[in-house]
Amino acid sequence: MKKNSKLPIYITLVFVMMTWGLNVTATKLLVTSFSPITMTALRIFTAAGGVFILLGFLRLLRKPTKSEWFAILICSLFNVVGHHYFLSVGLQETSASNAGLILGMGPILTTIMAIVFLKNKVTFLRFLGIIFGFVGISFIILHNGKALQGISIGDVQIFLSILLQAFSFIMIKKVSATLDPRLMTGYMLLIGSGILFGFSLVMEPNGLQSMTKGNMGIWIIFFASAFLATSVGHMIYNYAIGKVGPSETSIFINLNPFFALVGASLFLHEQITLIQAIGFIFIIFGVVLGSGGLEELLRYRKKQRQRVILSR
Repeated sequence: MKKNSKLPIYITLVFVMMTWGLNVTATKLLVTSFSPITMTALRIFTAAGGVFILLGFLRLLRKPTKSEWFAILICSLFNVVGHHYFLSVGLQETSASNAGLILGMGPILTTIMAIVFLKNKVTFLRFLGIIFGFVGISFIILHNGKALQGISIGDVQIFLSILLQAFSFIMIKKVSATLDPRLMTGYMLLIGSGILFGFSLVMEPNGLQSMTKGNMGIWIIFFASAFLATSVGHMIYNYAIGKVGPSETSIFINLNPFFALVGASLFLHEQITLIQAIGFIFIIFGVVLGSGGLEELLRYRKKQRQRVILSR
């Protein structure tokens, strides 16, 4: 394997996508067992503890500079507070399968953000991919029951959660030049959990009391979600953003809908509808085109053909 090979990063990203996809099902179970905002704040605080333990072993702990603190705060508001708030409350109003499909819009939204804030070029294929993606998301968001009848507030909240997270990925890329994204993840989770807990005290006065009602199984899900999906998952993903960029990293998010649908079907017994399947197909095409995946494949094949010709 080449020294600068990206394959190890790609393999670990597939693992992250599996944990994130199944985490949609886990979060759905958690928000139906506990007060959602209080549970989310405590879950993220637990995840922050896991990150700092790992950072200690990796010897990456240090105090950020003043400018880095500002970036951490902004990313915390978008990546942790906004994303997890809308995800937790949205899952109370929509199905885990719908949420997983909507979260699959991440690569397209990240690409749009990269075009706007990082000045990435817009090709015809990428523009076409963005259109396909929004057509797919429209099928899912407008789907209510068995027909295209209206917009579910839960679906809109899930869309807002992934929109805010996509913006945070651009910020993480900008800061990664001076601050290790894994260290940034720990501080983001710690600050974000504190802000969410403050919200929970106002919005859910009986939130802490609800946390005493869970059984052993739901607490296993709680800690697995906190440590695997949030601690390890976000550390790896944010580290990959710093290494290969937000657009290329976000391509792997197209695996989220698949794992989310599998989890919803196996553990929640949710039925996958035809409308969801159509939306999923549009989103996959949108991700492949909009994130530049097809263009990358075409460039790779062109280089391979040139090498064959030169070797003759």
